[in-house]
Amino acid sequence: LLLNSETVIIFSIVLSIFAGLMFEHNIYYSLYFLVSCLVAAGSCARATQRTTLLKAGLKTGLFNMAVILFLSLMAEQVSTADILPAMIFGLLGGIGASILVSAYVPAMEAGLGYTTDIKLLELANLNHPLLKMLIVQTPGTYHHSYIVGSLAENAAEAIGANPLLARVLAYYHDIGKCKNPLYFSENQTDGANRHDKLTASISALILRAHVRDGLDMARKYQLGGPIHDAIAQHHGTSLIRYFYERAQKSRSADTPEINESDYRYGGPKPQSREVAVLMLADSIEAASRTLEEPTPARITGMVQRITNRIFSDGQFSECDLTLKDLHKIAKSFIKGLTSIHHQRPKYPQAIAKLDTDKKGRKEKEDGDPDQNQQPTKPSPKRSDDTKTEDEEDLKRLGL
Repeated sequence: LLLNSETVIIFSIVLSIFAGLMFEHNIYYSLYFLVSCLVAAGSCARATQRTTLLKAGLKTGLFNMAVILFLSLMAEQVSTADILPAMIFGLLGGIGASILVSAYVPAMEAGLGYTTDIKLLELANLNHPLLKMLIVQTPGTYHHSYIVGSLAENAAEAIGANPLLARVLAYYHDIGKCKNPLYFSENQTDGANRHDKLTASISALILRAHVRDGLDMARKYQLGGPIHDAIAQHHGTSLIRYFYERAQKSRSADTPEINESDYRYGGPKPQSREVAVLMLADSIEAASRTLEEPTPARITGMVQRITNRIFSDGQFSECDLTLKDLHKIAKSFIKGLTSIHHQRPKYPQAIAKLDTDKKGRKEKEDGDPDQNQQPTKPSPKRSDDTKTEDEEDLKRLGL
């Protein structure tokens, strides 16, 4: 529940050796303890419900009974008076262990900072105070985080990482934006950009601050180590490209050289595959909003371009993400974004009928359908050659 499989295997082997030495140097006791430990560990791995622990205890107890019967027959101890009590105690041992674990695991989660999948499911509940705050104060950020969670979950599952962990990390990675919500584009519903009145250095400082603010809130609400790491690492040491280039353009000849480190996030870089998936999902979901015509071809090109840019920047140098993993992640993102931004078919007859109905209502209300009619501006068509506009939009997002 709390540690990884390698630790479980090592601990089980060591415990089994000492058990055999304690009980008359009997190798049968060592085999019994080894099987019991491995079955128990395998039964409660990735547990998502408290009842899973009780089921794991029952399963372990049944395996204990089978191993006791097998070893007794191997040792030619076929007396029912000896075997039956041992099998009953083996069953009670497994069930009793699960009851003890159910009791003290929550205390270990709180006291030692461990985060189990059961705790992650509790954090994924939308009634959590932080998620409620995110919905009320930063609805744009909440929607972004929810979509990122869906993308990250599918990508993590594709590469064999923990999908539940990736989804919960996505829900909380931007909670620091609650401090200054209107300085982030997804929350600017009035069309006014607060950064227009600020210098590039101050704007970059505000963007970087959401990581620090998020860590403070995570500590206050005791979200656990993995979520702390995701908040600190989901931007790595990436460059806030839009404001860095804006500072370069506004720099005069007599001002000092622009320091690139002032426009980079403080890091550290992603240390786990789940956080690396989150970094990619965060950047790609934000960039997908800038596509005016999100066709499958445009989505594919955008995903590949951003993935290559983050990889070339060295953001994955401290986690064990492989090129094969990146290919699977990109494929998962393309599939997910294509389904989100799918193009709906147009129904000319229905549209024509709707226009006719509107025109009829207008004639009844005004008497003259052409009275007070304002000329409409034709909507600009986006050509395939507007790469410059795409780049500017991506830079504005810091990609």
